[in-house]
Amino acid sequence: MNKKTSRNIFIATCISPALLLFTIFMVVPTFEVFRMSMYNWGGLSGNQIFIGFDNFKVLWNDMNFIQSFQNSVLLIVLVAIITIVLAVFFAAVLTKEEIKGSNFFRIIFYIPNILSIVIIAGIFSAIYNPRDGLLNSMFDLIRLENLQQLWLGNQDIVIYSVAGALVWQAVGYYMVMYMSSMASIPKSYYEAASLEGAGKFKQFSSITLPLIWNNLRTTLTFYIISTINLSFLLVTAMTGGGPDGSTEVFLSYMYKQAYGNSTYGYGMAIGVVVFTFSFLLAAIVSRITKREVLEF
Repeated sequence: MNKKTSRNIFIATCISPALLLFTIFMVVPTFEVFRMSMYNWGGLSGNQIFIGFDNFKVLWNDMNFIQSFQNSVLLIVLVAIITIVLAVFFAAVLTKEEIKGSNFFRIIFYIPNILSIVIIAGIFSAIYNPRDGLLNSMFDLIRLENLQQLWLGNQDIVIYSVAGALVWQAVGYYMVMYMSSMASIPKSYYEAASLEGAGKFKQFSSITLPLIWNNLRTTLTFYIISTINLSFLLVTAMTGGGPDGSTEVFLSYMYKQAYGNSTYGYGMAIGVVVFTFSFLLAAIVSRITKREVLEF
């Protein structure tokens, strides 16, 4: 046995357990989701009727699903934009400015990320309480009673209330990621730019942002995946999809159809749409944000 063959056998031996687990727990279940989306099945009986693409035809005209899809897209866009702006801002401030207790602020910002989503739902349900919640009480204290709202009861604003909780949960995590990238940028770059007369905003846009761009591209995919998953958990724990479906997201709607209404095949059809949408959106975002990687 030559050296190249023994090397290939060693590599195959090392990766085969991971490949086997990936196949069993990822490839096979994904294939099953696609397969079951073409069946009329309640999920419990043994009677599975093949109906082809009929579930997708019904889905196309399902206004409840369309509303949940719109809510999901709105949350993805809002949470991604607001979180990335706040995370980059706080990371830049804590990394580049001399602030006393900066390590303390890092811990404070990161704490929401380690909390259970159920705890976060409880915290924000208390904050949004219309009678004695923190938000309405604050408006009452500063004499802005006209801004008080039923934050979880008003169909026009409840989705933004959910978005606020998701942003609060995510900012600290991504801030730490950006801080690690910013901390590795040589200080001499900023010193040279300062000598040339560049202000802090110019330094940020010309030095910091381009050099952490690859990290930003990577986290954009995380934003999409995490918002889709966490919005389902938060909505389930916080509003249950209400009022009147105004906070329903496509994963919560999928869960209700598959396991609540005994229409498992229809729920799997929703799962196929979610899978395809997530994959395509991540690919489009990666393509749009692609640029030459700057090194230092």
